[in-house]
Amino acid sequence: MKTAIHRRQALFAFFLLTGLAVASWVTRTPAIRDQLGVSIAEMGLILFSISVGAMTGILSSGKLVQHWGTKPVIRVGMLTLLVGLGVMAAGLALTLALLVALGLMVFGLGIGLGEIALNVEGAEVERITHKPALAMLHAGFSLGTFLGGIVGIGLASIAFPVTWHVALTALAGVPVVLWGLRAIPSGVGIESPKSGQSILRQETAQPFKPWRDLQLMCISLIVLGMALAEGSATDWIPILMVDEHHFSAAIGSMIYTGFAGMMALGRFSGHYFLERYSRVSVVRASALLGVIGIGMVIFANHPYVAAAAVLFWGLGTSLGFPLTISAAGDTGDGGHSTARVSIVATAGYVAFLAGPPLLGFIGEHYSLRHALLVVLFFVGLAFFLARAVSPRS
Repeated sequence: MKTAIHRRQALFAFFLLTGLAVASWVTRTPAIRDQLGVSIAEMGLILFSISVGAMTGILSSGKLVQHWGTKPVIRVGMLTLLVGLGVMAAGLALTLALLVALGLMVFGLGIGLGEIALNVEGAEVERITHKPALAMLHAGFSLGTFLGGIVGIGLASIAFPVTWHVALTALAGVPVVLWGLRAIPSGVGIESPKSGQSILRQETAQPFKPWRDLQLMCISLIVLGMALAEGSATDWIPILMVDEHHFSAAIGSMIYTGFAGMMALGRFSGHYFLERYSRVSVVRASALLGVIGIGMVIFANHPYVAAAAVLFWGLGTSLGFPLTISAAGDTGDGGHSTARVSIVATAGYVAFLAGPPLLGFIGEHYSLRHALLVVLFFVGLAFFLARAVSPRS
């Protein structure tokens, strides 16, 4: 049990570090733009590089975990993330936009590689401890972005050099990664190429055909809706509040901070609710809160009603991602738990990263409120599919 506790603490530290790293540069994007002297369009291209790296990492991480196990992939992912920050800091010091873009791409690659492996490891910790863990681990990421945002805003207010901010974040992360890796065992998630058996778990030799697993497909649709709701909020709430509900830019940012705070609150309290209610009930209640929040943001004409609705949006989508990962790990009756977790996690991260830009195209032709109808549909679908997260007998 002590070993499991150490593993959970290490995984929490990795999620926390990822959130801090993301916030360290996101909060300084105005300073980054000014230091590089680029236009808004050029800055958009620079920021696009992180999506390219993240999608590459996400789409390759599952296979790497099945071949090498979680520990090597977590090691490579977390160190790659820190190297990306270092390259970005070098690009800022030399005022080379291409080098900054390369650093962001490497940073995104590290996130993509590490996040899938971290979720597989978290699902394994849940299995051996018989206790919810993933909600708390994802709360670590939310806490990291919140704390990193506060630090970033504070350093920006005193005009602290963004180059040193990014570089020091990278250096501070090295001992955390080295410490955390000591608690992660080897062999988790490896499947033999012939039988598809996990080294740590005896699984059947039936070939894995995910498209024939209706329950897995339903779980993937649930995480798609919930992750799309989370990613859309991250990318669009400040602009939505300014353009559609006529708040100032500062108030729009504060409203998003409220969303992030409710996300963290929901994830930290997830263990409490899961001990008292079934996972199906928690997912269904979460989706219902999300539908209420997103629906009010879309249809409410009073700006303060829309601002309050964002809190429901954050609380409602907070547990969708971690609980579907848990479900993927323990609902299979034919084994292949690593592949199942990888598929669901990949669906979630793809929706989180690729969905919001697509909403932007819809919003350009109609409005952001109309674009959010797509999110509302998928979160509503998650409500009706919630029974899919129930473990099989």
